[in-house]
Amino acid sequence: MSADPKLQIEKLLQAALASVAPEHVSTPIHLERPKQAGHGDFATNLALQLAKPLKRNPRELAALLLAELPASGQILKAEVAGAGFINFTLAADAKTVVVGEVLARGAAFGRGASKGVKVQVEFVSANPTGPLHVGHGRGAAYGASLASVLDFAGYEVFREYYTNDAGRQMDILALSTWLRYVALFGIEVDFPPNGYQGDYVLGMARELRAAHADRFARISAAQILEGTPGLPDAARKDDEAKDQREAHLDALISNAKRLLGQDYPWVHGFALNEQLGDCREDLESFGVHFDRWFSEKSLFDTGLVDRAVAELEARGHVYVQDGAKWFRSTSFGDEKDRVVQRDNGQYTYFASDIAYHLNKFERGFDRIIDVWGADHHGYIARVKGAVAALGLPADRLDVALVQFAVLYKNGQKASMSTRSGEFVTLRSLREDVGNDACRFFYVLRKSDQHLDFDLDLAKSQSNENPVYYIQYAHARVCSVLQQWGGDVSDLASADLARLDNERELALCARLAAYPEVVQNAASDYAPHQIAFYLKDLAGDFHSWYNAERILVDDEGLKLARIALACAVRAVLASGLRMLGVSALESM
Repeated sequence: MSADPKLQIEKLLQAALASVAPEHVSTPIHLERPKQAGHGDFATNLALQLAKPLKRNPRELAALLLAELPASGQILKAEVAGAGFINFTLAADAKTVVVGEVLARGAAFGRGASKGVKVQVEFVSANPTGPLHVGHGRGAAYGASLASVLDFAGYEVFREYYTNDAGRQMDILALSTWLRYVALFGIEVDFPPNGYQGDYVLGMARELRAAHADRFARISAAQILEGTPGLPDAARKDDEAKDQREAHLDALISNAKRLLGQDYPWVHGFALNEQLGDCREDLESFGVHFDRWFSEKSLFDTGLVDRAVAELEARGHVYVQDGAKWFRSTSFGDEKDRVVQRDNGQYTYFASDIAYHLNKFERGFDRIIDVWGADHHGYIARVKGAVAALGLPADRLDVALVQFAVLYKNGQKASMSTRSGEFVTLRSLREDVGNDACRFFYVLRKSDQHLDFDLDLAKSQSNENPVYYIQYAHARVCSVLQQWGGDVSDLASADLARLDNERELALCARLAAYPEVVQNAASDYAPHQIAFYLKDLAGDFHSWYNAERILVDDEGLKLARIALACAVRAVLASGLRMLGVSALESM
């Protein structure tokens, strides 16, 4: 029997089913690992499934299936349980065989066969208008871990970051940088309250002065403010005041473009490249890598935005109202229709998003996964609607939502000072608790669930800290191997039948579940399942380690136990690798 005995038990049940109810031999057989050890290693509800169509009592039907079950030396016992479940308990040698398989396959144990499915995972995709914050950090950790899990499960994965390098937000960043820059030369203009306020903007302004002196500051404050509407009282928060502030900001942007002329694209590009470079460096240091950084601007340069909107028009999904073009997104479950092109001819962000998803499908991906912040939940219907309106298979687009993370220190919401405005940067968090704790704690919960990030726990060296607990299990095995001093290749001949106590067999069962856990985590887009599994595996190992000596005098038993420890180490390292966490050899 292989390390995953489910297939063989399924074949045995199919044989029994062919005898008891041949007309139902194609019935899918579901096997699960019971949560309670006393219920065996596997359980099936097959009799419950067939009870109604066969008009039989489920317990009686389960007994009939057991009576027709072919004999197998790999099954210690099979019995009817509960309302009609069948529980299977494996023989010891069917459990311990996994150790040899792990040692033989090493880092490849648990890796799924190629599925021939191309999957694009687009994640983070934060506007390059400032440093990444802790919210972006959770999306980065989740997206990177999900991509690794999918890759390990057998999918062909392409990791992508969508760079919003076109549009108004980048103009606001360029303006903010320029205003801070001219202020360094005594040209004082009230900084717009809706500009980018962080100290990083002043840092870019100083770099601009160091590289170009006053080249972009040969103007006056009056020229910058020419024709701009006045700002409302700072205390006003109503919609009219908000519109006034936005109009003031747009006028400043227009003046900056006019005054700088051909230099404006350079200032704009400087601010973009500075922030994008900082973002790349931050993510690389966080162990998050992308196959492509996709430019939003390229969608306009190649005419894809024009083509996407024209295609929607040709298919009858766009209408004109008040000079603007609207997509009929209510026809696809959205709460209201959405503007794709304003009355001034400018395309909306939604229009470029439509073009971007058209581009994804045209690149031939079989499945497209967008990782978005939970606040974008309302955006799903309109994007999926636009995909369907283009005649594309919207069911191949999945959106994984990521909730924000709240930091806690000493039991209180953390207020960490940073140099980057009023938010906590990802970089400062990494510097505080380390990459490993960041990556692991971010994926400890399902992505769409609220996450409380306990800074004190993340830094503690205790069994309550899950990442420490798991890394310590790996380091313990390394220490045992160092004390042993033997050649790992000798373990291939270990007599695994010597692994016969309850804790050792429980460890073997946990190891055997790993390939299934990987596949389930991939199917559910749930890397937290890997984190939970690693905690359980580490717990089983520590329990065994504390109860039994590994380096005993009995040579046969010693080799068998070392082989089991090595198998545990290999699977721990494999799972940690998927989550972007180090497998430490000493602690």
